[in-house]
Amino acid sequence: MNTPAKILIVEDEMIIAAKISMHLSNLGYEVSGIIPRGEEALVHCRENSPDILLLDIKLKGDLSGIETAKAIQKERDIPIIYLTANADDATFEAAKPTRPFAFLSKPYKKLDLQRAIELVVNRLNEPNAANETKAAPEDDSYILSDRIFIRHKEKMVKLFIKDILYVVAERSYCRIFSANTEYLLSIPLKNLEEKLQADHLMRIHRSYIVNLQQIDEVAESHIVIAKNVIPIGKSYKDEFLRRIQLI
Repeated sequence: MNTPAKILIVEDEMIIAAKISMHLSNLGYEVSGIIPRGEEALVHCRENSPDILLLDIKLKGDLSGIETAKAIQKERDIPIIYLTANADDATFEAAKPTRPFAFLSKPYKKLDLQRAIELVVNRLNEPNAANETKAAPEDDSYILSDRIFIRHKEKMVKLFIKDILYVVAERSYCRIFSANTEYLLSIPLKNLEEKLQADHLMRIHRSYIVNLQQIDEVAESHIVIAKNVIPIGKSYKDEFLRRIQLI
C-alpha cells in the first residue's frame, strides 16, 4: 500500500476505542472511524471501504462482532482483526469461519496491536494475499458472447452471462455470483468489464458489476440483488439511473 492503511475501529467501550485510535494514528495509520455498533459498521464499510477492520468480538446491539463480520464479508473482502476479552476455545471456533487475520486479547498491548496491523498490511502487499482459497490458473476462463466457461473444481463449467447476478472485485481477482454458485477468476474487474459486452451488465461501483435485470430493490445509495446489498458509487449513479429506466 502506498497510502496509509485505513482502519475502522468497531468497539463499544469508547475509552478503549479512543486509545486504539490514538495508537494507530501515532503509528501512521488512518482511522476511518470509531463505531460502537455492528449495524453502523456495515453502513460505514459500504460508504468508506476501510482496508482493515478492528472488531470487538462481543458487541452490544443487534449484531455481535462475529455476526457483523459475516454480514460485511457478504459484501466485500476486508481483513479482520478481532479484539476479545474471552480468548477461549468456544469463541475461537465461533469466529474461525470469518477467517480473521489475528486475535488481540483485551487489555491489549501496544506492541501486539502494532505487530498485528503490520502483519495484515504485509499480507495485503503480497501478490494474491487476499485470496484464502486456491487461486485459479491464468487460463481459468473463456469468455464468449453469451457465456463463460470457467475452471471450477478441476473442470470447465458453463455459465450463461444472463445468469450472472453480480461480480465483485477482490483486488486482482473477481468473484462471480450466480443464483446457486460463486466462481473465482484470476482477472481484474476492469479487464472482465471490457470482455463482458452485455447490455444488462453494468459497473455501478468501483468494486461491483451487476446484472440490471436481476435487481430486486433500488435505494438512494444501494441496490439489492438476491438479498445482497450492493453500493452505488457516486460517479456511476447518473448513468445507472438512466440505464435502469431502459430495462
